Amino acid sequence: MGNTLSLQDYLGTSLPGVVAAYLDPSGGDAITEPWIALCGVELHSDNSLTLVFSEAHALQVDQRLTVHLDDRTGVAEYDADLGVHRTSYKGLVEHVGKRRVIVTPIDYELWYSGRIVSSYRALGYEHPHDARAEQVLPLTPLTSVPFPDVRETDNKIGVMITRALSQPHTTVMAFLSCEDDHLFCVTYPHSFKAQLLRRDHHCQFVIDRRHRLQDLAAISAEAQLCSLLAHQVPHDHPLFAPLRDAFIAKSPWEESFFRHPQVELYHLLAVT
Repeated sequence: MGNTLSLQDYLGTSLPGVVAAYLDPSGGDAITEPWIALCGVELHSDNSLTLVFSEAHALQVDQRLTVHLDDRTGVAEYDADLGVHRTSYKGLVEHVGKRRVIVTPIDYELWYSGRIVSSYRALGYEHPHDARAEQVLPLTPLTSVPFPDVRETDNKIGVMITRALSQPHTTVMAFLSCEDDHLFCVTYPHSFKAQLLRRDHHCQFVIDRRHRLQDLAAISAEAQLCSLLAHQVPHDHPLFAPLRDAFIAKSPWEESFFRHPQVELYHLLAVT
């Protein structure tokens, strides 16, 4: 099901993408640390994709995967409406070549601002029931605010990968990057990514610097993939207010969101 416009109508015929998949050698749906890669993506009118890799990949026929797509390349400034098309495209590998992989859609919702503008779900597909218990996130170990990473001052948005059942979930996130591999993000507790983080505290984050890079080779060369463990920074924590203020200074277009009384602040600490 879905509407009559294709992803191609919204996103164009090609753009960079982030691919994430669980590479369970048994062929099952075991949730392990996802394999993640940046690649070129060719979009077709039937909503299938061709993934174009610069080097060998690990994908196989019938593999379920997630392709994060958005059109923020070259966008350096945003407003509160977040006028960017983005989707966490769940697909199935149909054909594998040495550098090219053809993927057909299983399920996606294309968001623009705060609304869904296009969607698709394969006949008979249902979202898997996630019976994993939610656990309270550990408290941040920080006792002082780390120095912001000045290299990322103009880089407002990255891609978070969380561990959903069957296929990873991806989403664009405003982030605050600090020295010594500290990353921070803010979201609502009812969001899907927040629910997933309470079920599995591990996540990955891709900082791809697409605000100033448009060539895929340059984007891939400079991209930073972080493996992280989520911690909470409660509202009554002494670091909450200064971290919130640092977020506002970096991304003032989201000030009302950062100040919302229900948002949660996460400290994403690098896993070594």
